[in-house]
Amino acid sequence: MLKDKLKNYRLVLASGSPRRQQFLRDLDVDFEIRVKDVEEIYPDYLQGTEITDFLALLKAKALDNTLSENEIAITSDTIVWHQNKALGKPKDYDDAFGILRSLSGKTHEVITSVCIKSINKTDVFNETTRVTFNNLSDGEIKYYLDNYKPFDKAGAYGIQEWIGLVAIAKIEGSYANVVGMPVDKVYQYLCKFTESL
Repeated sequence: MLKDKLKNYRLVLASGSPRRQQFLRDLDVDFEIRVKDVEEIYPDYLQGTEITDFLALLKAKALDNTLSENEIAITSDTIVWHQNKALGKPKDYDDAFGILRSLSGKTHEVITSVCIKSINKTDVFNETTRVTFNNLSDGEIKYYLDNYKPFDKAGAYGIQEWIGLVAIAKIEGSYANVVGMPVDKVYQYLCKFTESL
């Protein structure tokens, strides 16, 4: 279905995330990976979805001079929003430990923004999922960090891994969003985006 709509376009995913790449494969569309190094710095007055919208757009702007007429780019950014603070990827083991300890027994939000961009059109949308953790012991946190090394993940965890099975009591919203991208929305927006080009 989406593959037909995209037949006159080349889809470009500007992400090194294996999870986002897998999502697009699972949508059964052809795409090219084109990652640009972007310094992910945002103004400190931004809150929640404003941060991820800003960063998804920043990543899209980095592609400005590389997109051709028939290309559609997808960029994305995810944060964990907890106690009015953005938690990105942990700096190191101790940072990851501290993040997971702060999430233990509490509810946080996983926010992902996606930018879909062509030469003439740019759409940005976001998705927020509320995730509630069970209480985690220090031993459980150490076991997870030692065995799964989630240092490339916002909030220092991957819901699809061991910790998702033992630590997550409740999810309100999109599971795929917590993995890395709200795929249902990406599908819908791509369908609409191609119709309006």
